[in-house]
Amino acid sequence: MEQEQQERKDVGYKKSVTHKVTDKMVHQFAEMSGDYNPIHLDDDYASKTIFKKRIAHGMILGALVSRYLNETIGSGGIYLAQTLKFVKPVYIDDEVTFDFEVTKLHKARGFGTIETKARNQNNEVVLKGEATIMMDYGVKA
Repeated sequence: MEQEQQERKDVGYKKSVTHKVTDKMVHQFAEMSGDYNPIHLDDDYASKTIFKKRIAHGMILGALVSRYLNETIGSGGIYLAQTLKFVKPVYIDDEVTFDFEVTKLHKARGFGTIETKARNQNNEVVLKGEATIMMDYGVKA
């Protein structure tokens, strides 16, 4: 485990994780955020759009990026910034794979840059961006 923790703090470290975006998640996100756009919640409405069916809120992916940065790059750090570009829609029950790669480190200052991408089950990029994090190098007394 100690070796993996060290690798997480090196440029080039990569990690991927897959998560299914469910109808329950979409409804919970709508309730939490107050975003009740019918494209996310109404099958009949969505069927008449260019998407032909309901799509997940883009920020569900943003929240999952936050979760998996913590779980894959390392807990205890601070998430400072994130760019997100939503490239393709994510539909209910899509399997989304999040890919993370440490691209820059400023170890003396404790900051890192992480490339963030997400792909659907057809290997199509649905999200891309870049995160800036403050690395956790342990609590100092």
